[in-house]
Amino acid sequence: MKHLRNFHLMMASTAFLTLAGPALALDGTDMMKKLSAATNAGGTVITFEKAEVDGDTVKATGVQVGFANLPGDTLKIGDLTFEGVEEKEGGAYYAKTLSFPDIDISQEGGRFSAKAILFTGLTIPANATGETLDDILLYETASTGPIALNIKGKDVLAIEGVEANMGRQDSGFAYDANVAGFKADLSQVEDAAAKEAIEKLGLTTLDGTMTMKGSWEVESGKVVLDEYAFDFKNVGRLNFAVDFSGYTLGFIKSLQEAVKTAEADPNKEEANQAAGLAMMGLMQQLTFNSASIRFDDASITKKALDYAGAKQGVTGNELAQSLKALIPMMMAQLNMPELQNQISAALNTYLDGPKSLTISAAPEKPVPVPMIVGAAMGAPNTIPTVLGVKVSAND
Repeated sequence: MKHLRNFHLMMASTAFLTLAGPALALDGTDMMKKLSAATNAGGTVITFEKAEVDGDTVKATGVQVGFANLPGDTLKIGDLTFEGVEEKEGGAYYAKTLSFPDIDISQEGGRFSAKAILFTGLTIPANATGETLDDILLYETASTGPIALNIKGKDVLAIEGVEANMGRQDSGFAYDANVAGFKADLSQVEDAAAKEAIEKLGLTTLDGTMTMKGSWEVESGKVVLDEYAFDFKNVGRLNFAVDFSGYTLGFIKSLQEAVKTAEADPNKEEANQAAGLAMMGLMQQLTFNSASIRFDDASITKKALDYAGAKQGVTGNELAQSLKALIPMMMAQLNMPELQNQISAALNTYLDGPKSLTISAAPEKPVPVPMIVGAAMGAPNTIPTVLGVKVSAND
């Protein structure tokens, strides 16, 4: 009998530990405090009422988000649900998913809504020092469902969904993002002149996508933004690309500290001056590698020429020919002979048959940012040579 009682006691204890173990192993409050510390490094303030643990799920209630430089102005999020939560060695946390409640905010005749907000592979650092990749907040994917901005009962902005991915690598990570089904309704513009131009150009509705793709090598601070593009139907595709070095974790931390110092100073004039000097000092660490802007036309150029020409009583083609004659005279004022010849040739080609227009800067060797600033202040006409600027069309 004694052995039987011991057996029952052992089984009951095992059952209790099995049920209670996960709750005891996770500290939801500690996780939320570390999440707040990680976001606070970038100026975002997260507060919450409580964090309850159920197995490997943490539910934080009464969550609000604000910004350090806007005290008292917060957004009520509601409840955050973290699933598949694990505490890592050293006190960090990993959550397979983080889901937000749908957002629906109405204010002063406007309404903003966002649905199905989800993060996966969220890593919350034990200490948000920002000294290594392990000390910053990271995620694997971030996505949303439909997003809409409604003004006076009409959707002026709608997005089908957003998806961003971050792939961690030994030296840093690669990232990409896509904003699908972007639609903007410009028919509600009230200014008469702007409204007329929008209608004549066929821009009452903008329909397209936005994409981003790049990488970041943490140790060297090399940031490569291969693609930051806006692509709209019947308008065209505008893409920005840039490559620079020196954007290290140390640089980011110094930048954040400079901002916090400025925000804490009650004398805003002095604070702004000090922040400006700090920024100039930090710029010493950055190096420019390359950059480009490219526009691929999808009929907007001809429409713009026709519309502008009609305003002057000429055809779009006649206006284009006039512009081709004016461009060399306008460019001559820059006192940059080589660049002005490139611009004139490129615009002539583009106006004859609009396809694409590209402005690129690719110096033979990386150029320190202070050198660019110095050239801009002392001899601006040398900038095209310093940066290796090229202008081309329809290539």
